[in-house]
Amino acid sequence: MTDISGYSCRVCGGKVAEFVDLGQQPTANGFLLPHEADDVFLFRLAVGACEDCALVQLLDEVPQEFRYHANYRYHASGSASHRKHFQGNAEHFLRTELTGPDPFIVEIGCNDGVMLGTIAAAGVRHLGVEPSTNVAEIAEAKGVRVLRQFFDEQTATAIRAEHGPADVVFGANTICHIAHIGSVLRGLDTLLTPNGIFVFEEPYLGTLIDGMAFDQIYDEHVFYFSVTSVRNMAEQYGLELVDAEHIPMHGGEIRYTLARAGARTPKPAVAQLLADEQARGLSDPETLAQFGHRVEKIREDLLALLNDLKAKGKTVVGYGAPAKCTTVTNYCGIGTDLVPFVVDSTPAKQDHLVPGANLPVRPPSEFTDAYPDYALLFAWNHAKEIMANEEAFRASGGQWIVYVPEVHIR
Repeated sequence: MTDISGYSCRVCGGKVAEFVDLGQQPTANGFLLPHEADDVFLFRLAVGACEDCALVQLLDEVPQEFRYHANYRYHASGSASHRKHFQGNAEHFLRTELTGPDPFIVEIGCNDGVMLGTIAAAGVRHLGVEPSTNVAEIAEAKGVRVLRQFFDEQTATAIRAEHGPADVVFGANTICHIAHIGSVLRGLDTLLTPNGIFVFEEPYLGTLIDGMAFDQIYDEHVFYFSVTSVRNMAEQYGLELVDAEHIPMHGGEIRYTLARAGARTPKPAVAQLLADEQARGLSDPETLAQFGHRVEKIREDLLALLNDLKAKGKTVVGYGAPAKCTTVTNYCGIGTDLVPFVVDSTPAKQDHLVPGANLPVRPPSEFTDAYPDYALLFAWNHAKEIMANEEAFRASGGQWIVYVPEVHIR
């Protein structure tokens, strides 16, 4: 790994060593209209690990106002599997933590209300904190109460003053986005009841390393948590990691549960996962350096395959335009000469361009009306759902190109 002078850990202040550089990248969800293609913000997308607390993090960050705004393109309710997952989360909280006389739950980054909609329907007090006004409006239409702000210590203090303490604070694929995470954790001290819990689900460093999911690295993901780094981070703010559980979201995440130190007995899973990370050397510099080398190999192999198919006159269309698509296309230099367009079911992305790479995003009908020879699967975390829905493509002779954990055809 490379020691980059001047980079220090956002949580403990330790030295951060770089282990992968994905080059100049735009904001991953900053889909642009064709006439805006030249007006794109770029930054160096590189990741390093703290030598003291093991927290993996972006070296440079994009201001949060650039990432979350009135035209935020990600809608959490867009996937059936996501809707089912978050309904299950809500029902779990209603059975376990929200059983008192007047329970209260706060969700950081509630997006379009995919989880809090179930809470609201149950008549339980709740509040979503969501800075992106377009998705906040969708949540409000579902009966969800939303505060249109970024969450930090000041916001937590204001919520406590108006609504009282929270039994549960929840965040899904949100906490790793917040560069000022120290302010968030201090806010929990203000907001939580004495026995309250903070539950958050985030992409797991172990999954990223094992599955070579390098495309989950983009501007919104400031942190790449492990059980070890979350334990270390929590301890600095008077909190304790009391549970950690693998969940299947986005190819493999972990749901972390923090409580005030000593308030709850940690479950055996915490010690087991910590021991597993130690045994496999998840935070070792050599492990991380090897990941960087393997990412370079994926780029080489994917470009070789796409150029070979082009030379043979085969057609390739991108399938899915998640944020991951931006990372892959820009890092690999995939333009319209190799992939003429990408199809995606999200209306807000259609007729726009994948940032930086400028691949047009079109509706799924463009895929089904004239099947290509190959589909490059950017939304690989929904592979099972997508392939089940696209059996006719396979029947027509079509094949899927997948690039994680290595480039292969399915």
